Amino acid sequence: MRPINPKLLAYGRSTRPYLAATVALGAVHAALLVAQATLLAQTITAVFLHGDSPAWVPLAFVIAARAGVAWLQELASARSAATVKSELRDRLVAHLTALGPGRQRPAGEVAALVTHGLDALDGYFAKYLPQLVLALLVPAIVLARLIPADLTATVTIAVTLPLIPLFMALIGMHTEAQNRRQFRLLARLSHHFLDVVAGLPALKLLGRAKAQAGIIRRISDEQRAATMRTLRTAFLSSLVLELLATLSVALVAVGIGLRLVAGHLDLETALLVLILAPEAYRPLREVGANYHASAEGMAAAEEAFAILDTPVPSSGARTPVSGPIVFSGVEVRYPGRAEPALRLSATIEPGEVVALTGPSGCGKSTVLSVLLGFVTPASGQVTVGGVPLAELDLEVWRRWIAWVPQRPHLLAASLRDNLTLGATSRAPGLRAAALAAGVTEFADGLPDGYDTLLGDAGTGLSAGQRQRVAIARAFLRDAPIVLLDEPTANLDEVTAARVMTSIRELARGRTVLMAAHRPELISLADRVIEVGRIPVGHP
Repeated sequence: MRPINPKLLAYGRSTRPYLAATVALGAVHAALLVAQATLLAQTITAVFLHGDSPAWVPLAFVIAARAGVAWLQELASARSAATVKSELRDRLVAHLTALGPGRQRPAGEVAALVTHGLDALDGYFAKYLPQLVLALLVPAIVLARLIPADLTATVTIAVTLPLIPLFMALIGMHTEAQNRRQFRLLARLSHHFLDVVAGLPALKLLGRAKAQAGIIRRISDEQRAATMRTLRTAFLSSLVLELLATLSVALVAVGIGLRLVAGHLDLETALLVLILAPEAYRPLREVGANYHASAEGMAAAEEAFAILDTPVPSSGARTPVSGPIVFSGVEVRYPGRAEPALRLSATIEPGEVVALTGPSGCGKSTVLSVLLGFVTPASGQVTVGGVPLAELDLEVWRRWIAWVPQRPHLLAASLRDNLTLGATSRAPGLRAAALAAGVTEFADGLPDGYDTLLGDAGTGLSAGQRQRVAIARAFLRDAPIVLLDEPTANLDEVTAARVMTSIRELARGRTVLMAAHRPELISLADRVIEVGRIPVGHP
């Protein structure tokens, strides 16, 4: 069992005041506990031996103070967990955005990590981390009170206390591996389920929906079995810790009872030791219980750190300048592939419309990813106006580009908001851009026109309509460079013809680089570059 994850603490610096408050309140709570035990022992002794009236007022005050401090402690620990989760989510989303689509993990895995995975950090920051400190502090306070009262009981407690963390470490190593395996199964299930939902129409047409349902059922059963194994380990380990603590307290109680009967110990001291002895072991038992509650969150945090440790594409500081885009011996390699994903040497002049052709997998989309800065070439370089792309400020450079991907993503928002996503102040009006892209053909027929709300991923629009929305975005962005990735893929001939008409309008006065395989789309280009071959005469 790893008690503290340094990276998790580093990413949660803003939580330190809350953690410090939680620990400080825990120490106050322990001091009040000692005071309560002392008052309770004195009250019981006074009533039992001397028949005096119990002193309820100070005892009630201490009990009420303990309840108030416990509430404040819970509040501080909850704030600590909420703050670190929010900070880690923000950094994770920002880093994923900086990585770009070329280095993204499967969407299902990311969704499971950012939502359910990081939510499991509540147990780590709200319970486990503060309890680690209190597991040292509270027993020290209890033993400090017991030393002058009963040295024998204090030594017994001090000798048996280390047994609990020893067994926690042995059990924790096994539990950690199980929780990591459980989280990976959950991420796998989320990713597969998302893929199935996205491709459900195609699966129904091909008659493969039932087969995929069987696969999801099998993965779900594996996840259920892994979860039950983890829970079984957690329950059994809690039983071991409780048994150790119970036997240790029983050992102290037997010694107290024998010495009390023999007359070597007074009743007040015996009661004080019996009340405080379980409290010396309680923080260590809670560490073990809270560790199991936080283990899944720590497994998710490790996955998050793996993403955060992935280097983002390097960005320079130079401002882009107009000029030809030159690929000089560019070669891109991906991990796990023996052959390069792309080899290209080519020049694209300003205002030129260039079509990238070649068989599937030859690297057409990779060319666009390189230009967007999502992929870094293993060798060679790309220059824009004579300036290496690696030296350009990527954020500024991307403002020069309008990108229309093969499957544009639409938000669960109004059609107007989806159209104006990424628009610049110098862009033409919404109506003019929608007219040029052919959006007006269907927008005026929607229930609320441009204010019609769309579902996730543009649900409510056809594939061709979503493609025209993406082209309208390019018009509204009004960028000098346009990148198109198979903009007519998976469209029927009529819809593809309408999209190509929009592309022809979009290409006027702009540098256009498009990955294409349809002859009609290729015919729009001024020049064709076959990706995978180095044209003669190019550098």
